Amino acid sequence: MRLIFLGPPGAGKGTQAARIVAKHGIPQLSTGDMLRAAVAAGTPIGVKAKAVMDAGGLVSDEIVIGIVADRIEEADAKKGFILDGFPRTLAQAEALDAMLASKGLKLDTVLELKVDQSKLVDRIVKRAEEAKAAGQPVRKDDDPEVFKTRLEAYNRDTAVVSPYYAKRGQVIEIDGMQPIDAVTAAIETALARS
Repeated sequence: MRLIFLGPPGAGKGTQAARIVAKHGIPQLSTGDMLRAAVAAGTPIGVKAKAVMDAGGLVSDEIVIGIVADRIEEADAKKGFILDGFPRTLAQAEALDAMLASKGLKLDTVLELKVDQSKLVDRIVKRAEEAKAAGQPVRKDDDPEVFKTRLEAYNRDTAVVSPYYAKRGQVIEIDGMQPIDAVTAAIETALARS
């Protein structure tokens, strides 16, 4: 089961991905986590990434795809994986497809959490308040102004990824405004059918 989660920040991708990980035993692959792990491990691609990051630059798509390519070779990803937050651009989606094809693999499903973006800021503020009340740290991206910037970036750069996969018939839309358990049930139903 090789999946991509799409949807704007705050749509619930991380929450739902964690539930799929727990139920299906496949890893959730975060490009940020993979970059940090590759740098820490000193892999060839990690050394390249470290040089770019140390210079204050953004890691190229080529490096990110290389890190994803290395990561999906690990034993825990043999049964599949969830990509959350990647691909972020059309170029990354195309590069991901080419890399998977070179390994004789393809994506099984692209799950897109559809949400009312006008209500996302309220959701983020509530999440921050709940974290504070529970004595947990508040995520930096739960600041409403930071969140609005991230949402603008999503709409500008990442929203085009969904039509790319939709043309291939790979996108399954899920109503992300439902209660969390209802979203999980809808995802499980969709996965059973795909």
